[in-house]
Amino acid sequence: MDHPNEDHNRVHFPILSSELTTALGAIEDMADDTDAVPDNVVRGRPPAIFRAGGPMLKQFDESTASSRKGSQAPTPPRSVVGIGNKVAKPDYSEAKIVLAMVGLPARGKSYLSNKLMRYLKWLEYDVQVFNVGQLRRSRAHHKAQQSGILEDHTSSYFSHNNVEATKLREQLAEDSLEMLIRWLKRGGNVAIHDATNSTRMRRAKISARVAKEKGMSVIFLESICNDPAVIAANVALKVSSGDPDYKDLPREVAERDFLRRIKEYETVYETITEPHLSYLRITDVGNEVTLSRINGYLQSRIAFYLMNLHVKPRNIFLSRHGESQFNVEGRIGGDSLLSERGLAYALALPELVRNNIGDAPLIVWTSTLQRTIQTAGELPYPKLTWKSLDELDAGVCDGMTYEEIEQAYPEDFANRDEDKFNYRYRGGESYRDVVVRLEPVIMELERQENILIFGHQAILRCLYAYFHDLPQADLPYINVPLHTVIKLTPKAYGCDEERYTLPIGAVDTHRPKPGSTFLPADVVPASTTKREYFGTNI
Repeated sequence: MDHPNEDHNRVHFPILSSELTTALGAIEDMADDTDAVPDNVVRGRPPAIFRAGGPMLKQFDESTASSRKGSQAPTPPRSVVGIGNKVAKPDYSEAKIVLAMVGLPARGKSYLSNKLMRYLKWLEYDVQVFNVGQLRRSRAHHKAQQSGILEDHTSSYFSHNNVEATKLREQLAEDSLEMLIRWLKRGGNVAIHDATNSTRMRRAKISARVAKEKGMSVIFLESICNDPAVIAANVALKVSSGDPDYKDLPREVAERDFLRRIKEYETVYETITEPHLSYLRITDVGNEVTLSRINGYLQSRIAFYLMNLHVKPRNIFLSRHGESQFNVEGRIGGDSLLSERGLAYALALPELVRNNIGDAPLIVWTSTLQRTIQTAGELPYPKLTWKSLDELDAGVCDGMTYEEIEQAYPEDFANRDEDKFNYRYRGGESYRDVVVRLEPVIMELERQENILIFGHQAILRCLYAYFHDLPQADLPYINVPLHTVIKLTPKAYGCDEERYTLPIGAVDTHRPKPGSTFLPADVVPASTTKREYFGTNI
């Protein structure tokens, strides 16, 4: 229900920064035929122009497309000295944002904060989540080890009639905020205060404290959930996933106690209505989004990402194209066709996909290059072609073997191995460049349900690193073998993975980082969906 005193505060975009207002004006000019959006609330998903295949994507692809040589391009002349240079990391030192979560327990706050952290880290922002619950459990655990005294953290601890416990919880929230501010001062960009922050008084304290720090701003992110089924699933996850608060308690007892904890918070909960605060309110994870006083590039980027999230069950399948003629020859880049074994992989895919998808809807994405389009050719699903999914552009080295590159440019070849993520081919791209051009793909992936992507080694490494929250330094060396389908299942706190390798031989194109040891291609990483219940700082 809308609050009568916030109509002046809750508006659709006009109070955003001048840069974003200008951009949105251009978008609206491009979409005169789209449905009107209410002035006060952004309902549902962003307009169709943001989606794959829309005019914004087309404009993005045209503006970022680099000239690409054909697959039969000759080796560059020896007169070309050096193949490229290292790309410096963007300077984000001026970005200092405190993002304070707001919401009742089991409303998806930690889900949103962890998704946002993974996205911003993938874009090379320095991000950290400061979870007040983790701090509470860590201190209680430390106290128990030191003194043998066990604290009672059942529902009575969260009652606002429990004066002593209320003071302790307020102190925990303040201590967490101080840790967060110290971390930002040391060079961090976005610090997420993961707590209920459920009263106007608590939010006022946070605003006043952050205001004392030069260059820091605060945004509140309120998560509201009105779906009883989602709340019940969140409660079940809470009590069944190893939460120390409910250790050794029967599940039914733990559920009843956690529901009482929610009731305790409901008695004092105040939704955000303060007209002076910068905030986003997300209802049912994306069904309705309200923005207020969102200013600047990074804040707008955060808002747009959060607007695209949903929690519907889904799978994302990643597969490289079938073995290509250039793979057999050991050449990089190009636009070659599939080899005989690559064609066999394409013919075997329909049965593999059908066995894992069944009758569920599926959309297939490919790059614009022949080898991915050929690989998807036998699949009876809707297909979408993305230029953004084209392989990393090798520039002057397109069509060469690694041996030819090493012989022609020995110093550059060694330098690229030392810092592969940052190294940009002359006339081509670095892995960092690829991450930037894949951002619209990530946005659309977060909007979609079941997707099968046929891509290239560098492209799938970047996407895989996003879903598994892997560091950029390791990204260029992720082993993504040919003739293997990787099934990713996003969960509340990470991503589960399964791999299906078809018994069709293919060359091994993986080049491990010099001097390091990597797992074999058929070894699946450990699940990343486990929730952390204890913090590292107390």
